[in-house]
Amino acid sequence: MKTLAASLTALMLTAAAAPAQAQGAPAPQPLPAKLPFSPSVRVGDTLYMSGQIGQVPEGMDPHKEGFDAAVKGAMDSIGKILKDNGLTYHDVVKCTVMLGDMADWPRFNAAYVPYFDGGRLPARSAFGAAGLALGAPLEVECIAAFK
Repeated sequence: MKTLAASLTALMLTAAAAPAQAQGAPAPQPLPAKLPFSPSVRVGDTLYMSGQIGQVPEGMDPHKEGFDAAVKGAMDSIGKILKDNGLTYHDVVKCTVMLGDMADWPRFNAAYVPYFDGGRLPARSAFGAAGLALGAPLEVECIAAFK
């Protein structure tokens, strides 16, 4: 199972480098065969990003130091997708947060807020979810707008 998780992680990182665009954009680069999604899709002036889980290194307790690392990993992955599309966190208009344990809500907020400057935060929904991909403690997906 460790090898499967490592393989999926490598495939997800490869896919994050190739954002797909649906309208008036060059054809997206092909995704690895095992991932049935695009890291992002542009439709008009809106960029829809797939959920980012952030990886917690094996052996780390996600409810101690590993959870904060997972939040950072997920938010940094979102930042890369934004940058690849000429956007920043300031362009994010909506996020959906899925937490494996709602008790982590305060820790998530503490790590999430600094990614957005000047106190301007996107609209957001959050809920508890069991069984996130690869056993991740959280997943964050966002929508951004081109101006």
